[in-house]
Amino acid sequence: MARAPIGMRIRERRRSLGRTQADLAQAVGISASYLNLIEHDKRQVGGALLRRLGEVLSVGIEYLDGAAERRLIQDLEEIATDPANADGETDPESATDLVARHRPWAGLIVNMHRTNLDQTATLHALSDRLRQDPFLSDAVHGMLSNIAAIRSTSEILASVDDVPDDQRTRFHRNLAEESAKLSDVAQAMAGYFDRAPSRQGSVTPAEEVDDFVLENQNYFAPLEEAVEKLGARLGCDVVAPEFESAAQTLLQQIGKTPLPEHDSTGPALPAATRRFRAARALAVAALTNVIEEILLHSPLLTSDAALVRGRRALQSYAAAALLMPYDRFRETAIACRYDIDMLQYRFSASVEQVCHRLASLRKPGAEGVPFAFMRSDPAGFITKRLPLRDLPLPRYGGACPLWAIYRAFQTPDRVFRQLAEFPDRSRFLFFAKTVAKQATGFDAPRHLVSIMLGCDALYARDVIYGDGLDLTAKSVSEPVGSACRVCTREECRHRQEHPITGA
Repeated sequence: MARAPIGMRIRERRRSLGRTQADLAQAVGISASYLNLIEHDKRQVGGALLRRLGEVLSVGIEYLDGAAERRLIQDLEEIATDPANADGETDPESATDLVARHRPWAGLIVNMHRTNLDQTATLHALSDRLRQDPFLSDAVHGMLSNIAAIRSTSEILASVDDVPDDQRTRFHRNLAEESAKLSDVAQAMAGYFDRAPSRQGSVTPAEEVDDFVLENQNYFAPLEEAVEKLGARLGCDVVAPEFESAAQTLLQQIGKTPLPEHDSTGPALPAATRRFRAARALAVAALTNVIEEILLHSPLLTSDAALVRGRRALQSYAAAALLMPYDRFRETAIACRYDIDMLQYRFSASVEQVCHRLASLRKPGAEGVPFAFMRSDPAGFITKRLPLRDLPLPRYGGACPLWAIYRAFQTPDRVFRQLAEFPDRSRFLFFAKTVAKQATGFDAPRHLVSIMLGCDALYARDVIYGDGLDLTAKSVSEPVGSACRVCTREECRHRQEHPITGA
C-alpha cells in the first residue's frame, strides 16, 4: 500500500517556521512524543488532527495530506509491476523513499513512462494502419504498379538501340504518364498522413482527468454552491415526479432547447437515466461559467482532450449534485447507514449515480464515510476509479481477482460484500453490485458493469454492509492483494503472475 511521507512534510514546514516539536504538539493538543512518531511516518494522521496541524502551520490540508505524493508513489509502484520493466531488482516499496528524497526525479520517471505508453500506442496504431487500412493498401499497390511500368519501359529504352521513333515517343509518353500517376499517389499518401492523427490510443488525457479529480478529492465546492442555487430555481423538489417537466421549463427560461421526451433511436430509457439526462442538460446550460472557471484554474489539465474529458466529468458531477443535494443526501445516507438500495429509492437514482455521489461526500467538516469507488467491465477493465489514501486502485492493469468487484458478476443485481485483508494487515470493507447499463433487446448481449465501494474496516459499523461481521476475529477477513505482481501471498491459488517482490 502506498503511504505518502506526510510526516516529512509536517517536519519540514515546522522547521521552516522555526517551531519546536514541543511547541507544535502543545498547539494541536498532542504529546511531543506522539508528534515525533508522526513526523517520522510511524503513525498515520488524518481527519481533525490533520486539519489542526494545517491551521497551526498555516498551510492547506492538501499540502500536508500528500495527495500528489501518494498518486506519484502509486504510479511508480504500477510502473514497477509492468512486465516490460520487470528486472527482478526493482522493489515497488522503495517508491516511497524515492518520492520522499527525490520527488522531481520520481515525477520525471512517471512522465517518461507515460510518454513511452503514448509512443508505443502510436506505433501500434500506425502499424495497424499500414497493415489494414484499405486506402493505404490500394495506394501501395498502385505505387508498385507504377514503378513496375516505369522500370519496364526504362529497361527497353536503355537496352534496345534501334527502337523506331514512333515507339520511342510512345515509351516516353508512358514514362511521363506513369511518373505523374506515381507522383499523385505519393502526394495523396503524404496528405493522408498529414490529415490523420499521429497519436492514437493515448492514455494521457484520461490520466490527467484522473489526477484532476483526485487532487480535488472528488469534491468541488464552487460547483456544489452553484448547483444549490440552480435547484432553488426549479420550483419543485428534485425527487418529485415533476422534476423532468420543471427541468424542461427552466431550460426554456434559460433560452435552451428542451430535451426530446423520447429517444426514437433506441429502447426506452430508465427513469433514473432520464432524470440524470435532464439534470445534466441543466448543468450544461446554466453552470458553464462555473465549470470553465474550475477547469481554467487547474494546472493538471494540459491538453485539449483532457479539458474535454474534464468538462464532461464536471457536468456529470453537477447533475448528480442537483439530483442528490449534498446535505440532504449525506443526512439520508447516514440515517440509512449507506444502504445503496434505500438511497436509490429515496432519490430515484441508479446504483452508479448513488455510489459515485457517496464517494464525493468530502466537504470539510461535513464528510461522510470516506469511500473508494471503482467500476469494471466483465473483462476486468477498470473504467473508473477514485482511490483512498491507503487504498490505491490500479491505474494501468487489473486488480486482485478476489476483490468483490469481480465476484459480484457471479450474483447480478445483488450486493456482494467482503471484509478484505491485505498483506500489510490493513482491512477494508468492500461491497459491489453488478448492473446492466442499459436495456437491450432479446438478441443483444447485456452491457454489464460492476460498481464497488470500499472503506477502511474502522468504518464498517457505520455501514449496513458491515452488519453481522465479527470485526475482532481475523478469521472472517478474506486474504486479498492489490495486484498479483505486487502481492506477497505466494500460496494464493488465484495467482496469475509471479510477484516481483519478496515476502
